Amino acid sequence: MKLRIFTEPQQGATYDDLLSVAQASERLGFDAFFRSDHYQRIGAGDPGPGSTDAWITLAGLARETSTIRLGTLVSPATFRLPGPLAISVAQVDQMSGGRVELGFGTGWYDTEHSAYGIPFPPVKERFARFEEQLEIVTGLWTAEKTYSFEGSYYRLADSPALPKPAQRPRPPVIIGGTGPKRTPRLVATYADEFNVPFRRPAETGEAFDRVRQACEAAGRGVILSAAQTTVVGADRAEVERRCAAIGEDPDALRESGLAGTPAEVLEKIGTFAELGAERLYLQILDLQDLEHLELIAAEVLPHLP
Repeated sequence: MKLRIFTEPQQGATYDDLLSVAQASERLGFDAFFRSDHYQRIGAGDPGPGSTDAWITLAGLARETSTIRLGTLVSPATFRLPGPLAISVAQVDQMSGGRVELGFGTGWYDTEHSAYGIPFPPVKERFARFEEQLEIVTGLWTAEKTYSFEGSYYRLADSPALPKPAQRPRPPVIIGGTGPKRTPRLVATYADEFNVPFRRPAETGEAFDRVRQACEAAGRGVILSAAQTTVVGADRAEVERRCAAIGEDPDALRESGLAGTPAEVLEKIGTFAELGAERLYLQILDLQDLEHLELIAAEVLPHLP
């Protein structure tokens, strides 16, 4: 099991906030630093400085870190055209020396789309566009010569398919969700990793099983992972303090996420490992509390299953 730090900058964080967390995550031995890709705060509350662009952020972090892997969970297909997205990710991969991963999804938060003038088609069209984008982005990265594509929504004619990413044949692609039909098929066709976000173990296991079946039918396998809101404290009082800082009820978060003492959290991590998860994305919401990361690194990382 590998632990990855996952942040939500749209809730209010500057680039410098993210840099501090990314560099601490690298120094403390976490496997990766990931961020969401949103342009507006989700839910009520003070937006603070607002959000930051995911791929501009990761480009900066690529030059200010040296070993930790970097990525999005997840970039919406609605935000960017597939050709420019392939260029951006390939360039950040070059800038990082081959440490980038693309978490990719359909997009779901309609409010941020209307706030910034981004088209937000119905869900059926979003999935159709997403599938075409998956084929185009991965096709541009792996094409040996020029690349052309003719779809219902996108057309590419004799693209030079440049620049190429540092990782060959391409950076890993992560697809998430719990959809019963389209998601497993897309994972089996295009993804290197399948992520189940913010679900209890039983539902996570069911989603894993559906993807396993689709991958077996396609004759390939993928890495399985989960994302969990995380609060760890040395004792109950510290857990309660950290939960209060992010507006979570400690008992409820013990059920719905990863919360408690290191021993309690390790026990639940073991449950996800038994389901087949190889990676856990720890959603850390208080980006000022670097002691939180230090506690996890000292008391959880050394004892992973």
